Amino acid sequence: MVGTNRFVLALEGYLFRRRAIVLAGLLLFTSLMAFKAMELRISTHFDKQIPIGHEYSQVFFKYRNELFGTNRLMISLRARNGDIWNPTTLGKLHQITQSVLFLPGVDRRSVQSLWTPNILLHELTEEGFHAENVIGGNITPDNLDANKIEQIRDRVVRGGYQGSLVSRDGTATMVIADILDENIHLGQKLDYLNLSARLETEIRQKYETHEHSVEIIGFAKQMGAIADGAGNVYLFFGLAFLLTALAVYGYCRSIRLTLLPLLCSLCSVLWQFGTLVMLGLGLDPLAILIPFLIFAIGVSHGVQQINAISSAVARGKNPSEAARESFSSLLLPGTLALFSALIGFVSLLPIPIPMIRELAIAAAIGVGFKVVTNLVMLPLAASYLSFPPSHAVTLARIQARRSSKMRRIAWVADIRNAQWVLGAAILLLIFSVWQSLDRQVGALQGGVPELRAESRYNRDMESIANRFDMGMDVLTVVFETPTDGCTRFDVFDYLDQFTQHLSQVRGIISVTSLSTLTKTANALLNEGNPKMLALPRDSRALQAALGFLPESSGLLDRTCTMMATNLHLTDHRAETIQTVINTIKSFRKNYPPPDSRIQVLLASGNVGIMAAINEEIEAREFQMMVLVYTGISLLVLLAYRDWRAILVCCLPLTLATFLGYVFMEALGIGLTVATLPVMVLTTGIGVDYAFYLYNRLLIHLSQKLPMKQAVEESLNDVGMATLFTAITLSLGVSTWIFSPLKFQADMGALLTFMFMTNMVLVITVMPAFVAILEKVSNRNDLPSATFAAR
Repeated sequence: MVGTNRFVLALEGYLFRRRAIVLAGLLLFTSLMAFKAMELRISTHFDKQIPIGHEYSQVFFKYRNELFGTNRLMISLRARNGDIWNPTTLGKLHQITQSVLFLPGVDRRSVQSLWTPNILLHELTEEGFHAENVIGGNITPDNLDANKIEQIRDRVVRGGYQGSLVSRDGTATMVIADILDENIHLGQKLDYLNLSARLETEIRQKYETHEHSVEIIGFAKQMGAIADGAGNVYLFFGLAFLLTALAVYGYCRSIRLTLLPLLCSLCSVLWQFGTLVMLGLGLDPLAILIPFLIFAIGVSHGVQQINAISSAVARGKNPSEAARESFSSLLLPGTLALFSALIGFVSLLPIPIPMIRELAIAAAIGVGFKVVTNLVMLPLAASYLSFPPSHAVTLARIQARRSSKMRRIAWVADIRNAQWVLGAAILLLIFSVWQSLDRQVGALQGGVPELRAESRYNRDMESIANRFDMGMDVLTVVFETPTDGCTRFDVFDYLDQFTQHLSQVRGIISVTSLSTLTKTANALLNEGNPKMLALPRDSRALQAALGFLPESSGLLDRTCTMMATNLHLTDHRAETIQTVINTIKSFRKNYPPPDSRIQVLLASGNVGIMAAINEEIEAREFQMMVLVYTGISLLVLLAYRDWRAILVCCLPLTLATFLGYVFMEALGIGLTVATLPVMVLTTGIGVDYAFYLYNRLLIHLSQKLPMKQAVEESLNDVGMATLFTAITLSLGVSTWIFSPLKFQADMGALLTFMFMTNMVLVITVMPAFVAILEKVSNRNDLPSATFAAR
């Protein structure tokens, strides 16, 4: 690879001759990007969660103006002592209802509470069919008395609102509203974090007292809770930064060398933030970990640089010579490793979920900048440092002590030991692949998986689920019918069969459908005769019964070519969602509709969106991993021109990936939009370790050293830096375990495991694999090093 060596040496000479100008330009650019980075805001939108082009998403977008419940806000007013049937509680409910009506983004058509005019009691009287408001227009919070309250309570029971708007035990009542993601008149996206803050200040803090609890759930409040928890992320990032700084100082024993990798890594994060602002992008609360992970990649490469610089200084070279040597020896393996990480994030782009795509773009930008900040800026800045002669002596003594420890690992290069190590790795790979086949896509626990079980939001969810027959988890199935569908008995009968079938499925609390409401209306039209609690066969009777349904039911459109059925689920765990979805698909397949023009479509509701996300991740995960490993393989092949190099670099990486899946399953972590990018990133860091060690190993083998000695020298060169980097990064992220955000705590545990696993596998399995290849191959046939040692 003579041409490559010449290019690196030419670039080294060009940059270091102009190092002052280059550094000045980089510092100026950093200042400008830091100014832009201050404009970066945490933002989120509901539509960013929805997979583009998925069957369920198409149904959601087609009928989002007719259907309710996908982006729902639920506010429960609960009496801490006694029930709600008193003037104080009902008066407070009226105030909350009025406040909700004027919140930004609220679709006023969808607002429901005992005080709204769309909550009616339908009954048959001596004078005929009668409908009246549960709380009549002559009742106000000021004239409530015991008699009026008893009337309201009676209407709630007779109207069937016990369990929906009023809890089963009578201790809580509900205000429900749908949220519009965009103001169609102004063309502005809703600020969910602002809405969450207003829910807290204008609803909870205003109306929650010692006598009453206000419980709020919904996407807006969920994102707000995550963003609030993310505020503590900066504390953990600061702690991790401090621990990393102390560890780097302990490694190089120089404050200046300690600051270099940290500051250069921070520069790339500032560049990343500034670029996001210029692209008009924000930072999603679920992507809040990405900047630190990008910083971690920078530290990983930075430590390799200061390791090379320290080694050169220990050998007697001055800082300028050491920096030049570090630049030329690490530019290509570092670039190769960073491009591998870049490929990992680019592989996320085919996943048609806007949030993941934005996350991939943000991460790819950050990784791309690392090529400049950590492979160019750092050695250029290091060339200006100066060290006293005693420092070189200290470094030489430290290097000798570390070398003696790292050389002990070289026992894996002995062919007998290498066979056992490689055999154990292959068996472990087979076991981990087998165990990972049962990994779950989606949430594995109830509540919001990003928050801890004891968080206020999850406690509110649990309280509402325990008291009401409905909750946040709604799956809406759409029936597209001919224009005369509302007058046809066979259409309603098919809808009723579907309702009865799904009502018996485990995981479904209740089912709301037109067929059930129509049967109830038909009985009322026939003097309440229980025998008439059935679908009328006559089209005119069917129309009459259907005519008493409220327009705001969200169960049909004006042309009556769309009918909907709402399934209220116990939770949104992956197993629950998959069971219900499979049941619906099975019904659709085994019980075809009476008319071929009738289409049973999945799905809307928030669970429909979750199901679409889970299916997209499950369908794309394998493709993504194939793309990642294909890209890595092509880079390795391009650099080393030998297929065996692909095996050597990818075996430890593959084993670490599948062990990560096993670890996730053991901790109950599902594969979600939050965890998938982390798995890709850890793959990128594992590649860093592999490339640096393999490149040094080939250099020493090209010098005709025996295998064991080549492994010893390679571990001496970069092994300690790899070990140190893994421990340092693990120490930093392990502090996340104490975060109030569960997904950050889970990621802290997962990253700690993955950092250490990648490191152990690279410094043990890779040398063992190379030793076996060297044994069965001609030494002269081994791939040559990408560049020679200076």
